Amino acid sequence: MFLHVPKLLSAAELNRARALLDNSPYWSDGATSAGAQAVHQKNNQQLAQDSDTARELQELVLAALKRDPLFFSAALPKRIFNPLFNRYSGASNFYGEHVDGAVLHSKATQQWVRSDISCTLFLSEPSEYEGGELVMREHFGEKKIKLAAGDMILYPGSTVHQVMPVTRGTRLASFFWVESMVRSTEQRQMLFDMDMQLLRLRQQVGEQNPSIIGLTGTYHNLLRLWADV
Repeated sequence: MFLHVPKLLSAAELNRARALLDNSPYWSDGATSAGAQAVHQKNNQQLAQDSDTARELQELVLAALKRDPLFFSAALPKRIFNPLFNRYSGASNFYGEHVDGAVLHSKATQQWVRSDISCTLFLSEPSEYEGGELVMREHFGEKKIKLAAGDMILYPGSTVHQVMPVTRGTRLASFFWVESMVRSTEQRQMLFDMDMQLLRLRQQVGEQNPSIIGLTGTYHNLLRLWADV
């Protein structure tokens, strides 16, 4: 599933995030946090996740995720890896093709998180930088993503992807992973599609329509069958 979540952050939250990131002294070489496969591909900067700046930003992003119904419907989150933050500019400006690790250890929570879903939350406007597209390799070609600040893209953790070189300006983003209650990508997609159709039907015929009640029961029975909590 590839899903664009628009305006995850409010204007006030985005302004606060940018103020913290633009003035933070806690940036370091991003390659120090990369795994063996990605370390030679990663050339960016990353915010120290044990800094006060990172902790405030993590709380800000997690609060936004908790209130967003589209994210919950698509991801069905069981665990969320604490959000991390990166910067691409100057000589530290790209991240070559790689696949995210299957199971990741969070220093903030000491939890192991299976990376069913990868998430990138854009924190710079597209006009602020050139290049820097998130490029995903698919069976039928490449998908290039460059979203407005405050918007987020969700995609399968198994996706081969890269960040193209930033040739002007600065690209700021948050990235993290979700372990879903429903491990299968195909099952999550079916549940999400059903939930979206139910939402449209409720708007057309109302909550108490017998068919809506029955289909809602079917959705929850499937979730009960497939979920691991």
